[in-house]
Amino acid sequence: MPWKKMDVMEQRLSFLVRAAQRLERMSGLCREFGISRQTGHTWLRRYREAGRLSCVEEMSRRPHHSPDRIAPELEAQVVGLRVKYGWGARKLQVLLGQKGTRLSEATINRVIRRNGLLRKEDSHLPAVKRFEREHPNELWQMDFKGPMEGPAGKCLPLSILDDHSRYAVGLYPLVGTKAEPVWACLERTFERYGVPEAMLMDHGVPWWGTSNGHGLTVVSVRLIRQGVDLIYGRIRHPQTQGKVERFNRTVKDAIRHRGKPENWGLALEEIRHEYNHVRPHEALGMEVPARRYRPSPRGYCPKPPEWEYTSGSLMKRLNTQGCLDYDRRRYFVCESLAGEWVRLAPVEGRVIVQYRQMFIREIDLERGETYPFVQPASSPMRGSKEGDEAGCTGGV
Repeated sequence: MPWKKMDVMEQRLSFLVRAAQRLERMSGLCREFGISRQTGHTWLRRYREAGRLSCVEEMSRRPHHSPDRIAPELEAQVVGLRVKYGWGARKLQVLLGQKGTRLSEATINRVIRRNGLLRKEDSHLPAVKRFEREHPNELWQMDFKGPMEGPAGKCLPLSILDDHSRYAVGLYPLVGTKAEPVWACLERTFERYGVPEAMLMDHGVPWWGTSNGHGLTVVSVRLIRQGVDLIYGRIRHPQTQGKVERFNRTVKDAIRHRGKPENWGLALEEIRHEYNHVRPHEALGMEVPARRYRPSPRGYCPKPPEWEYTSGSLMKRLNTQGCLDYDRRRYFVCESLAGEWVRLAPVEGRVIVQYRQMFIREIDLERGETYPFVQPASSPMRGSKEGDEAGCTGGV
């Protein structure tokens, strides 16, 4: 099987789980995953060095040594002038030349960036390369826009955007981040547009357990039950969700231009319609998002069917506190999964806990510790016949 274009981490984890169990020949396993034996052994070695499956990610390709990097005293000159004047590379180049130091504009810019001295207002060129999913509903991005005040009171807009088309499938006027109102908005969106394959979110409430570090919440578990893969952006890297962040800025600009509304619901729906059907989008070749979007064929299931795990899987039911009794010890897994059946994959002194299509927890049996581990697992069931018979709604 070839590596999936957008699920490299998922494929890598599935490969490591099977390779570490040593139940199959490495050559056949590598052939199945479409990688060389050298690559397979490299991933296995890195996992064993890291000590945890959830720590195995793409390693940096940055060289250990930079022979072309300028001398520390020259870098200090650049930094000193930048801090003193706040000027850009072209002006600093002139000042340095007056002192007999010859540095290129590109080198000075690298020094500024490397030392964290690049300000937001210094970066105003458009992106030369954009990344997006190939088809609508492969990935939705979801985020809250910072609170806004107006005659109608406080509003915390919830934005839901399709990654491929930039189509805003949802823009709702909430007053907080409580789980039930958020889920009600998601249900309305699913009933209207169907269910996406994956959802990209940040590490914030109510879709990540920030208060206890356990990860999954009521909202994220309900998304998993709909067969939605969960993807979380890097902490303190909002550019991971660049499209929805940019949409939030568009909403803010629209409110500023229109003035604070008397009715947040009507105002946000007007903005959403204008954004989807009227406003040309540069990233889409000046087309409107509605021209590139179509509803998902995956319908919403109010009562999702039971998940069918691989035959012969080791299964356990979590207790009423969301804990797992295993090997005469008790381990925390997830409060929101209390009473649910999970699949266990033992791997060299560890156990990977899987709920439906997601790996959700890693247990270190030697240390007695558990770690949040929210990653897609290679699973079937993408709009099964069972799901159609369960009364799914929405989509096309």
